[in-house]
Amino acid sequence: MCCDRSHYRSDVCYLRGDVRTDPSTSSVLLYNAPRGSSPEKVRPYTRKFEDSIMSTIDEVTILPVAGAYNASASAGDGGTLRRRCDVRHPRGVPAVVFSTGGYTGNVYHEFSDGLIPLFITAQRFAGEVVFVVLEYHYWWLGRYGAVLERLTNYKIVDFRYDRRVHCFDEMIVGLRIHGELVVDPKLMPNGKSIKDFQALLHQGYSRASSSSASPPVPLPLAPPSRPCPRPAKPKLLIFIRKQNRVLLNLPHVVTACRRAGFAPHVMNLRRQTPLPVIHAALASADAMVAVHGAAVTHFLFMRPGSVLLQIVPVGLDWAADAFYGKPAQQLGLEYLEYKVAPEESSLAAEYGLNSTVVRDPSVISSRGWWEMKKVYMDRQNVTVNIKRFGELLKAARTHLKNATACAKGAGAAAALR
Repeated sequence: MCCDRSHYRSDVCYLRGDVRTDPSTSSVLLYNAPRGSSPEKVRPYTRKFEDSIMSTIDEVTILPVAGAYNASASAGDGGTLRRRCDVRHPRGVPAVVFSTGGYTGNVYHEFSDGLIPLFITAQRFAGEVVFVVLEYHYWWLGRYGAVLERLTNYKIVDFRYDRRVHCFDEMIVGLRIHGELVVDPKLMPNGKSIKDFQALLHQGYSRASSSSASPPVPLPLAPPSRPCPRPAKPKLLIFIRKQNRVLLNLPHVVTACRRAGFAPHVMNLRRQTPLPVIHAALASADAMVAVHGAAVTHFLFMRPGSVLLQIVPVGLDWAADAFYGKPAQQLGLEYLEYKVAPEESSLAAEYGLNSTVVRDPSVISSRGWWEMKKVYMDRQNVTVNIKRFGELLKAARTHLKNATACAKGAGAAAALR
């Protein structure tokens, strides 16, 4: 048994030998462990730095049991009475234990804290791995089953409600994480990257055959190959918000998109909107416009070479770049940013144009994430300057025209070879 607690985001423990679950005590037992081994406690969620949310995550206790089985030992003697296996999993098929508690329910966190770390931790097993889930939600399986079935060939084990003892010869408790919506190929044993994760999404939500034995093929890098010539008006999706960070002059934005040569489509995402529907819309889109928020996560469905234009409200510059800007660029998207001016924020009317809240967001941010969130994320709406926004639309249109020209030229060169 070895536990790595060095990462600020997650703790991960590796067990090998006679490993058995004991859901009645939220424990994992490792029999024949070296004498002197100490119990370990892990909350298998990837936000270790955030005490408030980690306190809500179920804790797993790993109990090493030293020595051989002793039939005369009492149950109180360190748990030496060995739990009988109700389900013995195939040799060489490890378990990965993780939680779908915490911020699960927010699409950004479902990907950044959950699915991508799960991909990082489990994809090397090529499906020969069993997922043991704490705080398991059946809607989560329904929503992400198309992805999960490409990471595991086995039925998911609900650690809380499956009272059977599951036996493995190897187990990983916790998930590896590299950062926000990122897979670092330098940290992967097989050099996989975020493009490989995107390929898995594409195959899952395009309803590709799950029986294919060939590994996922990453989507092509920019410029994407498309039939030439490109349609006169590239498709642009505008994701809107209803509660906060609302785009108040949406009709003018739609008109500006048309004038810039796009065919705009407004999408009002709801929690019940099926992911295959969102995937189909974005996989066929050339550009996406959205105010900073969880829905921007869906850029993962876009083709490399497409454009992500993020509208960044006052006070959210760092979050917009770290959570979406840099990850989008790593995926091969053209990333553009519209930074909302103080006079374009509803906070100017609430606090005053020259207030510290509007002019110096760092003062509020220095008080902590929750204070920043309360002001800049929960209480702010935006009205973009159409002329300034139009300049970014022109830049997006130019990029797409150049990408088409490059794709056309590459096709001609290939024909000559």
